[in-house]
Amino acid sequence: MPKLRAASEPSSRPVIVWFRDDLRLSDHPALSAAVRSGRPVIPLYILDDRLGRPPGGAARWWLHHSLLALAASLSATAIGPQRPARLILRRGPAAEVLRKLIETTDASGVICNRSYDPDREAADRVLRSTLRCEFETLPGALLAEPSALRTGGGDPFRIFTAFWNRLSSLEIAAPLPKPRLIPGHAGTLESERLEDWKLLPRVAWDEQFHSLWTPGEQGAAARVRTFLGKRLADYRNTRDNPSLEGTSRLSPHLRFGEVSARQLWHAVLHGHAHAPSELTGNGFLRELGWREFAQHTLHHFPSLPERALRREFEAFEWREDAAALEAWQRGRTGYPIVDAGMRELWHTGWMHNRVRMIVGSFLVKDLLLPWQRGEAWFWDTLVDADRASNALNWQWVSGCGVDAAPYFRIFNPVAQSERFDPEGAYLRRWLPELRELPAPAIHSPWTIAPLVLASAGVRLGETYPWPLVEHAAARKAALARFERLRQRAAR
Repeated sequence: MPKLRAASEPSSRPVIVWFRDDLRLSDHPALSAAVRSGRPVIPLYILDDRLGRPPGGAARWWLHHSLLALAASLSATAIGPQRPARLILRRGPAAEVLRKLIETTDASGVICNRSYDPDREAADRVLRSTLRCEFETLPGALLAEPSALRTGGGDPFRIFTAFWNRLSSLEIAAPLPKPRLIPGHAGTLESERLEDWKLLPRVAWDEQFHSLWTPGEQGAAARVRTFLGKRLADYRNTRDNPSLEGTSRLSPHLRFGEVSARQLWHAVLHGHAHAPSELTGNGFLRELGWREFAQHTLHHFPSLPERALRREFEAFEWREDAAALEAWQRGRTGYPIVDAGMRELWHTGWMHNRVRMIVGSFLVKDLLLPWQRGEAWFWDTLVDADRASNALNWQWVSGCGVDAAPYFRIFNPVAQSERFDPEGAYLRRWLPELRELPAPAIHSPWTIAPLVLASAGVRLGETYPWPLVEHAAARKAALARFERLRQRAAR
């Protein structure tokens, strides 16, 4: 239960609600507790690039627009003459910002939702012991607290299926309603201008973002309604085809906390006719469970974003090839499904989940480049770049993390393309230079007769590149290196 004491009179000292990766008003434990206390509320967001890992370019774009949406939502909570709870923006070291704001407002306390990022958890422990007022963190960002999900021996789960079986057996707490009224602070407080933070790109690489995404709690709610009403029923059948709108596309909204995992869990369970079956098999709730697994793993293993959890992989014979890395980043590998995915990422800030696995496998197992290079590129270009999920997924595809794909599982990019985009619709959307090629030729243009290529206007090495590597040979080389690693580890 919250420790925050209720106010004895309406003009009592305010409480600071510190928004972090939870840019919403509904199902916000800290905000709800502050409102229940009866005290005036000071909503605060701090941009502290020295705390944890600063967001990449695409995520900074999302953050800018999400903060605009949160400020607008807060300003709409006043009723009659009631002063709205205005969002205060401050940039700088979080501890310093909080101390100054507490001194200025004589705040009775700071309350926020608990973060499970190890860097932030460590910083919160320091704040709890050094701030001259009450500092409280409340659970609610995850479906279940990490302490509630342990193996029989008391250890963190390393296998997702066991983790999922335990999680799906729990009764997940119901989400909290949006406060009807959020009383604002009567004093005059300065807020920095969001525009001065320069979160938006100087070069307009974000042109397509605006037509694809609506950051903010209302945008998240609209996306949830669309998914539940039109896509969830056929989710298992369509989620792996990148040419279809078969996935939820809720990942950036979850990343910035514009919708909570608890809200989605209960919306699926109680708001859709197909909900019961979603707790088994390959359903949407299982995907929420995988996201939860990533958050718990980062909490237990803080080195997840930088170091392989299977330490023997630190001796793996990775290559360093700047030209190959750039070709992968720019979608110029010569493998259409890889290139389509990387171009989708660049233009939209997002990539279909099946294609993420394909391009990840190609980087580490065909090109033999370190998974950290891919993780860093995704961190900068994904609007949903999440420290836990990004690292867990890269270690999974590389075979070096918890519940990792076996090292010998190497995606064949042509076979994957033919299976999950049989007509080539996804490829044509992102590779206009191959648009005139028929299926199945479009999946591997280097195998097609020159006459067919010429009739489609394709000139390999000019309009579209030759493959960087030959997959069969690259697979053989990767398996040899993995085998040497296995043998060394067994000694």
